[in-house]
Amino acid sequence: MLSRAVVLEAPRRLSVENVTLRDPGPADCVVEVEFSGISTGTEKLLYSGAMPPFPGLGYPLVPGYESAGRVVEAGPESGRRVGERVFVPGSNGFADVRGLFGGAASRLVADGARVAPLGEAAGPEGALLALAATARHAMAGHALPDLIVGHGALGRLLARLAVAAGGAPTVWEVNPARAEGAEGYDVLTPDADERRDYGCIYDCSGDPAVIDQLVLRLARGGEIVLAGFYADRPSFAFPPAFMKEARFRVAAEWSPEDLASVTAMLADGRLSLGGLVTHTARAEDAPAAYRTAFEDAGCLKMILDWRASA
Repeated sequence: MLSRAVVLEAPRRLSVENVTLRDPGPADCVVEVEFSGISTGTEKLLYSGAMPPFPGLGYPLVPGYESAGRVVEAGPESGRRVGERVFVPGSNGFADVRGLFGGAASRLVADGARVAPLGEAAGPEGALLALAATARHAMAGHALPDLIVGHGALGRLLARLAVAAGGAPTVWEVNPARAEGAEGYDVLTPDADERRDYGCIYDCSGDPAVIDQLVLRLARGGEIVLAGFYADRPSFAFPPAFMKEARFRVAAEWSPEDLASVTAMLADGRLSLGGLVTHTARAEDAPAAYRTAFEDAGCLKMILDWRASA
């Protein structure tokens, strides 16, 4: 079985090619993908070659872990049904390329236990379920953010979840192209913010150079949550952190519970994915779409449309 897929042959060498899918097993389903998202965090690192060593990493590979489509085959142990619209958080179901993430393809073989149902009304935004789950995972069971660094897609989702939980965070954003779109919270530049007593700061920037600045903005005993993905080694000056008794926490990958939680919030209106998809492109135009996603500051989320490539 063949599929069209985005293939990273090497850093900065990207094309759309035919790839071979492995035969599905009884616990697998086959999904015809409608939309997939481009991550400006991990995928940008894969594209640039800056991704730190990671189990299973190598080229050629199919990137992506944000896909939405329809089940066309369902194994007897998959728990899925033919015709169901689902979110797929990536796939390793390729026979001739690596699928460390593996979601940017027209057809996927996926473990039925890993996919999540989507309503019929879900459009391109359905591909953002993992990003919402990532934001939820960073916050679940912990203090709500008082300050969020970065007003990209992840920062906006963190802010929306915080507002839904009764919070009123401040968001830092230095790029004017990303300052708009706040509902229920304020977006400021760091220079315009005089506060120095934040109890909990969530950093979505992925920039380790900002950590020292954040320590100075903490209240004593405050926490900094590293919610982005850092290619360079995070570090901080010890004396200011010592004086503040600063605490650090790393937010890792989302869990099935996070996925189920944000799915329920979307269904009952407590969370919205509206306004996050700013750009769409035909899947066959993926090389140009990836450059736009990584280079255009006005691009919050680029979605590839696979419907003509299935």
